Order: sequence, then C-alpha cells, then structure tokens
Amino acid sequence: MRILILSDNFPPERDGGAERIAFNYFYGLKNFGHDVFVMTTTSSHHPEERSDEGSLNCFCHPRESGDPVDPNSNIFYLYWPQKYSKFKHYFGLYNPRANKIFKKILAEIKPDIVHAHNVHEILGLNLLKLAKKSGTKVFLTVHDCALFHYGKLIEFIPQIDKNQIDQNFNYKVNIWQQIKRYQKSFVPWRKTIIKYYLKYADKIFAVSLELKKALEQNGIKNIEVIHNGIDINKWQTTSEQIEKFKNDYQLQNKKIIFWGGRLETLKGGELLLDALELVAKQNSNFILMIVGKKDIAAEKFINSAQKKNISTTITDWLPKEQMPVAYGASDLVAVPSAYLDPFPTINLEAMAIAKPIIGTCLGGTPEIVQNEKTGYIINPYNKETFAEKIIALLDNPELSRRFGNAGFERVQNEFSLKKQLIITIKYYEQNYT
Repeated sequence: MRILILSDNFPPERDGGAERIAFNYFYGLKNFGHDVFVMTTTSSHHPEERSDEGSLNCFCHPRESGDPVDPNSNIFYLYWPQKYSKFKHYFGLYNPRANKIFKKILAEIKPDIVHAHNVHEILGLNLLKLAKKSGTKVFLTVHDCALFHYGKLIEFIPQIDKNQIDQNFNYKVNIWQQIKRYQKSFVPWRKTIIKYYLKYADKIFAVSLELKKALEQNGIKNIEVIHNGIDINKWQTTSEQIEKFKNDYQLQNKKIIFWGGRLETLKGGELLLDALELVAKQNSNFILMIVGKKDIAAEKFINSAQKKNISTTITDWLPKEQMPVAYGASDLVAVPSAYLDPFPTINLEAMAIAKPIIGTCLGGTPEIVQNEKTGYIINPYNKETFAEKIIALLDNPELSRRFGNAGFERVQNEFSLKKQLIITIKYYEQNYT
C-alpha cells in the first residue's frame, strides 16, 4: 500500500509523544514493506535542501540530519513560521497553504491510505475531506482532547476535595467552561466545523479507552482504540553505560526517582514535590532526577524542591539514545499527571527498561500500569498515599525488581510496536462505505 502520514510536526525538529508515534508509524510501516510518505511542517528554511514550489515553500526531500530516513521515501515539508502559532485554532480547521500543497502531494503519490495524526494546529482538519474526495481511505489518530477542547482537560476533576476522586469521570465539557478558561482563544463555531470534517474519516483511532470515553461524551463517534506501542529492541542498555551516566550526573549511592517531560504544572511536578517532602522525612537517601529542559521553569522548580529539602538534579533534554540509560539508572519512575493525560509514552519506556512506575489515576496510565503488579496507581493529589508508595519501592528493592520485570513482560506482550501496526493495517485493509 501507498500510505501518506499527516502530522503537524515530526522528528527531529519536534519530538514529543504524538510526533514520535507518527514517526514510529512511518518507519514501522516501511519495515512492513509499504511505501510510506509524510506531510509535515518546519519552521526552518534549510535553504540547501529546499525545493521551492513557487511561493508555497514545499519541501520534498529526506532530511539528512537527526533520525535516519530512507532516501527512497519522501517527507514533504510546509514552511510554517512559529509566529503563526497564535492562529492555530483557525489554521487547524482550514489552512489554504497546506491545502494547495496537499493537493499536489495527492496527485504526485496517489496514496491508498491517508493517516492523519495531530493536524489540528497547522495542517488543518479539512485535509480529511480533501483526502476522502480524492478516493483514498482516511484515518485519524487522536492523541489528545483538542477535537473538543483548547488545552489539557481538567474540568472533570472535583474542586472541593481532590483527595477523594471518583474515577467514574464525566468528561463532558460545556461552552461556558471553555469561554471562561480560554476567553479570546475561544472560537464559537470551531466544534461544529471539526465534527463536519471528522465525517470524512473512515475510522478514528483513540490512543486509550479513557480518551475514547472523553471523545464520545463530547459527541465524537466512529472511534476504535489502538494503544501506542514501543520497539523494545531500541531500549537496551548496559551496566557500564549506566555507571558512566551515574558518574556524569553525580548519582552514585543514591536512590533515583525519574521524572521526565515538560515542566508544566499539569504534569504533576508540584504534586510530586508535596509527596517527596513527606518521603524526605523518613528517607533522605534519594534524589529526584528531572529529565527535561533547563530553563526558568526548571530553575523555579528546583528552588521549590530545595525549600522542601528534596535533592534534585536536572539533565536537560537528552539525546534519544541516552534515554534508555537514564531510565536504567533509575530506581522508580513517577508519572503524576494532573489532567486527562491520554497515554503517556513514559510508561512504555519505563517498562521497556523493567522499571516500576508510580502512575496517576487520571487518563490512560491505568490502562498500561497494573496496580500492585507493575507499579502503583495513585491519586496524585493525595500526597500521603503517593509518599507511601514511593517509600514502599525505595525500601524494597525486591518488590521494585518484581514490578519492573512484570512491566517488561507486559509491554513486550501487550504494547509492542509490531502489535500496534498489525492492528492498524487490518483497519487499512477493511472496506468502508
């Protein structure tokens, strides 16, 4: 099959969770023998590599740096300056420049399948309609709540007593909540237009059952769940690499708690510090390793940790080949997201390195982490229980080892990239009317 993947962003220029999943589809489907193409965007001109299509700035080349790309496959780039990001709620519906380039790509490669990932900020959901009108099968993988929301979904969390969270969540969002929270960013007709374009998708994939539930409660149908997968063969490391990593970051003779990603409030960093403050009163021989960008937010976070007598180190963003080593050096991995975090990739990565996880009850984490089998599922707002589970793993290496091994077996059997791709291809091969 000839498959065209659409993604607003793509590695190596941007390498977040959704972008990495789109890349895994690209490379994985190629390995299955399909002809795979990508349409994405770049904010960099790359003048030595660019192939201008009039004033459209259409890039038709394999990128020669970063992730390896087979020269027999093409990645089509639309130049898109970052200054336009403030208009994402409009261009995410209809982008005339992306429209023109997409028509040229369709005519050139004549795909059997168009599979969109995140296209709701730059490329535009109207590409689903164009693809369907061209006669191809159309699929959309949903990685977040952007089809009915403007940011991270938190409205379902009770505001009175967050310590007692009923996990039978109601994700329905009303218009007044959106207006109050997003004010000038709110576009009254956005949801109606999104639903119109979604009708042109043969099937919509959600990356977790919890995300599917949220989408359906907000009026979006025709959804199946395909959990993200991981290639565990790329997550191998050695004891020598781990020792060197510990020496480089002065982590010797310490219990290491891994927390990674963007240092955003809703990623649960402050909630983690609240729990670790209690842990430090009983066990001070640990360090919180932050795998994230060194910036002003990181500096504030570290200062907050110091006030709570919590030892920290920050690695800055690590090259992807260093990530298995960072996980391997850790004793446990914390995933305390304080919103509907659909399917955090960090869980899969930790399990691929056989590390126990203490994960949030919010979002898709409970679909990956099995409570008291591969780690613990906690309410991140309940700092006492959170701290108790951290202490349990820090004080019991055998328990941590057992959870980690069970996690490795689970990710190998249930969340492999190969399994994800086989399920997806079966949907590609079905007939749709």
